[in-house]
Amino acid sequence: MPAILNSSLFILHHHHPLFSTAVLSLRRHYHHLNISLFSPSRTTTLRAYSTSSSSLSIQSSANPNVRTGRSGSVTSPPIEHDTSQKIDVNPPKGTRDFPPEDMRLRNWLFHHFREVSRQFGFEEVDFPVLESEALYIRKAGEEIRDQLYCFEDRGNRRVALRPELTPSLARLVIQKGKSVSLPLKWFAIGQCWRYERMTRGRRREHYQWNMDIIGVSDVTAEAELISSIITFFKRIGLTTSDVGFKVSSRKVLQEVLRCYSVPENMFGRVCIIIDKIGKIPMDDIRKDLQSADMSEVAIEELLQVLSLKSLEKLEEKLGASGEALSDLKQLFSLAERYGYSEWLQFDASIVRGLAYYTGIVFEGFDREGKLRAICGGGRYDRLLSTFGGDDLPACGFGFGDAVIVELLKERGLLPELGLQVENIVCSLDQELQGAASAVATILREKGQSVDLVLENKPLKWVFKRAARINTRRLILVGKAEWQKGMVSVKTLSTGEQLEIKLDELE
Repeated sequence: MPAILNSSLFILHHHHPLFSTAVLSLRRHYHHLNISLFSPSRTTTLRAYSTSSSSLSIQSSANPNVRTGRSGSVTSPPIEHDTSQKIDVNPPKGTRDFPPEDMRLRNWLFHHFREVSRQFGFEEVDFPVLESEALYIRKAGEEIRDQLYCFEDRGNRRVALRPELTPSLARLVIQKGKSVSLPLKWFAIGQCWRYERMTRGRRREHYQWNMDIIGVSDVTAEAELISSIITFFKRIGLTTSDVGFKVSSRKVLQEVLRCYSVPENMFGRVCIIIDKIGKIPMDDIRKDLQSADMSEVAIEELLQVLSLKSLEKLEEKLGASGEALSDLKQLFSLAERYGYSEWLQFDASIVRGLAYYTGIVFEGFDREGKLRAICGGGRYDRLLSTFGGDDLPACGFGFGDAVIVELLKERGLLPELGLQVENIVCSLDQELQGAASAVATILREKGQSVDLVLENKPLKWVFKRAARINTRRLILVGKAEWQKGMVSVKTLSTGEQLEIKLDELE
């Protein structure tokens, strides 16, 4: 009986809100019989979708256990779980906890992100983690569209956890309009979500550092952004022997496709296919290109161009007059002046997978080839118009936190980041706990960090804790010293111990 009811009742419940009261009653009935009315395997795999506008409505007063959204749509109460069973203490698949030691590493990484951004004159911005789903629905076939964590909220709005930061940036730029002066130099560090296959350095959530320049059409903007990433690499100990940049332009691909009369509306699809080179077999690349209405001759010519690794060869193939070659030559010339030309190499196969790129594109890569792209970016001059705004020249990059940590592990460059507290304060008598609190307050008001021992602990325990938190000084509050308005201060690195007056405590 339960197996027969399970799927049919779920469909009725989902499409006919008026039926929910009866379903709830049945659920309670089968719960008492220790029978599950809705199997978890069915309910957890369902995607959110819009119900028919012709569905019957029902007032929440009809049943106190049925809640309504802001629009009056009926939502079921939370499913009751057996509280006697232990909860799974692991985070959801593809996500992470950040215990103190991992949080210290994250803070260290973010500190360098922020310091580099500050050095380059950028201002920090942030956006909601939850955005309108429409912000990410761009051209059909784009991979990111199938990786969204999306659902309908209780106001019947389609929303999604942001998979990247650039569309949110574009939305904010449109919102601000002419109230901000150009160029904009903004950076952000935010958590992003994608339901994708997990590999080394790829999770279903990650933090991403973005730097974007809005309002500069010249390649000087791309050169500045690449310089900022190289500055970051140098700060954390990476050199040109560890990492490099592959650089190309979407205009290279455009020029080839134009020669073979490939429809302009197929450009985005071809970019997505080309971005898979090196990730799937070449035979599959050819088949996908054929499905994009490309002739065999055009496919062979395109693949030949994409195999080029020098600007000289590109010029031989496309001629010297094209925009793509002009932009790339200017970028490599600027790299010479910045002093980072040895970090760059031309690779025509780099197109980036997102549909909005329009010109120069680049990827940071691990020279040993063990990891996926470290970072990537490029020019996106026509993004704002896809959201109803006026287009502005723009470029930027995204830099995730996962791959760079894997690379630093590979190179033995992860910093040792133990907890560091300047002082540990301990009372030698339970009656002096208040006095110890007063000492801690004095030091904290002077900007020092203090670990106050909150219980009556033996000195052996206090010394062990002091070693664990790498504290510089141990401050003991004893009766004799306190009566004289003093405390005992022990410098743990030297073993020197002095009695110091409270008003002289620094």
